[in-house]
Amino acid sequence: GINAEYGDTKFIAGLSVVGTHQIDRVVEVVEETLKGNSVRLFGQKRIGKRKLGGASLHLPKIRKNPLIEIIAINTGCLNQCTYCKTKHARGELGSYPIDEIVQRGEQCFAEGVREVWMTSEDTGAYGRDIGVSLPELLYRFVDIIPEGCMLRLGMTNPPYILDHLEDMAVILSHPRVYSFLHLPIQAASDSVLYEMRREYTCEEFCHVVDFLRKKVPGITIATDIICGFPTETEEDFNETLSLIEHYKFPSLFINQFFPRPGTPAARMKRIPADQVKKRTKQANTIFQSQFPYNDKIGEVQTVLVTELASDGVHYVGHNKFYDQVLVPKKERYLGNTLNVKITEAGKHFMKCCVLDEGSKMSVPSSYSNPNQLYVTRECIGSETYVST
Repeated sequence: GINAEYGDTKFIAGLSVVGTHQIDRVVEVVEETLKGNSVRLFGQKRIGKRKLGGASLHLPKIRKNPLIEIIAINTGCLNQCTYCKTKHARGELGSYPIDEIVQRGEQCFAEGVREVWMTSEDTGAYGRDIGVSLPELLYRFVDIIPEGCMLRLGMTNPPYILDHLEDMAVILSHPRVYSFLHLPIQAASDSVLYEMRREYTCEEFCHVVDFLRKKVPGITIATDIICGFPTETEEDFNETLSLIEHYKFPSLFINQFFPRPGTPAARMKRIPADQVKKRTKQANTIFQSQFPYNDKIGEVQTVLVTELASDGVHYVGHNKFYDQVLVPKKERYLGNTLNVKITEAGKHFMKCCVLDEGSKMSVPSSYSNPNQLYVTRECIGSETYVST
């Protein structure tokens, strides 16, 4: 993206630009631009010296999918990863107050939303700047989730979830919270993690996964790896391959190292491109050989239907573990829970027959033509992200 706050501005000379914390002032910027002025708002919102989460959560919103609400609970991060520019763009951690997040949740459920995604650059770090914690927020939030609606928690880095494992196991077992967690490992070699400044070890990552799999049976753990970090040796990478083979993650995001300008890793000597591609292919081969849903055939599951599938002929439902289940494309299914029997399993999805319909709620009027509904994202696990 544009890193205008840090001087990379030559190609946007004369243009008006709105920073990530100033989106609530976009109308003001447009009006001034129409008058012939060039406006640049890059400042962060603060109270005294403390950074705020950003623009108000109560701004008017037109949802791409009226059944799904995305709530940012904090912006920025506490990390100093050597390959990443997130902190350059987003700054230090800034968390929204619990009351503001809960009020936003109440409002969106009242508007017909069936699924809330709590997101940020690192959800696990939530509240450390304002004296609260992620479990405190989640315990408050689950109390306002209506029956038939679900909460999905976004990505968290391992260091910040370690302090709350018992609470997180309780929350992820809640009937209206998906038993799903996106927990990036990036590399299974401690020496590579040290050079990345990831602030955890492979053993700590494995402890989180093992603990949650024991306490929350069936939980889906998604993770990321980076192939070809500059200091990664063949031995280092083999440790990552062993991790993939051992845990058989249903969702794995495979990325090639890219030297982002201005980051410490960009100044490191790079591994030859052919070696990086080879490692990427090795990781992808192992991942594609694993079929996590084959043993689900014949199971009866409950799914919440919220999206049109990418094939255009099914709707997408998610079960308690946020697995993708394709259901027949019938308009009345949208926004409702269904009891289904799994009849077929692919690498990234399951198919089913509908046994009966569960809870029914009114679908927002913007669904008057369901053929105009498009998926707001590719379902987690439905793609393997491989750069070539």
